Formats: sequence, structure tokens, C-alpha cells
Amino acid sequence: MKKLGLMIAAIAIFATACTSTKVTSSWRANDAQKIQKDQKVMVIALVPEKDRTLRSQMESYTVAELRKKGYNAVSAFQEYGPQGFGKLGEKQVVNKLKSSGASQVLTIVMLEKGKERQFVPGSMYSPYGYYGFWPYYSWYNRMYAPGYVAVNTRYQWEGNLYDLQSGQMLYSVQSRSFDPPTTERMAVLYAQQVVKDMAKQQLLASN
Repeated sequence: MKKLGLMIAAIAIFATACTSTKVTSSWRANDAQKIQKDQKVMVIALVPEKDRTLRSQMESYTVAELRKKGYNAVSAFQEYGPQGFGKLGEKQVVNKLKSSGASQVLTIVMLEKGKERQFVPGSMYSPYGYYGFWPYYSWYNRMYAPGYVAVNTRYQWEGNLYDLQSGQMLYSVQSRSFDPPTTERMAVLYAQQVVKDMAKQQLLASN
């Protein structure tokens, strides 16, 4: 009975260190034109080379979320490979994207990836309930689950949508991911929330 109580207490404490991925702020240019469904949107995740798998995940799930809504989105990783732009300059990259038929490019930039330590305090609970002959007896039968130090991973992201013809930034969105269970799950939630925010900012044409 005591072991079951300790396990439940540990689960309750662990649940307080919940994970999250959410949009923290966003901006839309006043004269930004809505993305039409027949326009090609190139999605490019800019992350360190050692995080190649994360790059693929961030691009592919964002592309999938846009496609679910009927938009012609493509992944730069899938279209050009991991070294698709090599040592090309800005003008050469833009020309390469234009030649692919893309009208807009959505960049997903990893601004920060870091670790932080967080102390999760212990808690008192009673495996027998808070009853007893005396309040002291009730308190004495409580058990203590000790605190611990959790090491969490945090990510800061910035997404920017550009019009390739004019070079104008149409939209910018900042988001934060805190201690995601997997990078894949983070990519899924990022895609869902950013595309939802794009719709909220009236960037997506309805037909």
C-alpha cells in the first residue's frame, strides 16, 4: 500500500514539470497578401548541421500541416537534400528558389537550444487519508516524497515568411518549446500552432 502511494506521489510531482510548445508572439505586415493555394511555399529549417534529423522533422511536419489545409508546401530538405544550398550566396539561393517555382519561403530558425535546471519541491501526502483520532496522528501518517532537480531542454524558434519576388517579410512568429518528450513531437506541435497562427493572422486564403 505504501509503495502504491509513493508511486502515485511521484507521478503527481513529475506531472508538474509538464512540457509545452507554444507561440509567444507574431506579426503580420499590413500589406501582406494572403497565400493562395496554387502558390508554392518552400519551407526551410535553419538548424545546426548536427541536428539534421530535427531539420527534416521541422520542415516535413510544417509542410504536412499546410498541405492538410490545401496549400502547395514543399520541404527544402526533401527537394534539395541536406547540402542543397552549399556555399551559395543570398542572390544565388533566391534565384534557385525562384527557379523551383516557389512564390514564398518560410524559414524556421532555431534561435536557441539550451539546458536549465529546475528544482521540483517535495510534497507531503497521506496514504491513509486525513482522518485519525487526533490531528497530530493524521499528520504523522503522511509520507514525504523528496524534491529533486530536473534538467530541462528549451528551444527558441522564429519563423519568417518572405515573398520571393519583392523580398518583403510578410509574417514573423516566435515560439518556445520547453522540455519536449521527443524532437518529433515538438515538430508536430510547432507545425500545428504556427499554421493555426498564420490562419489567425489571415495569411491563408480560404479557397
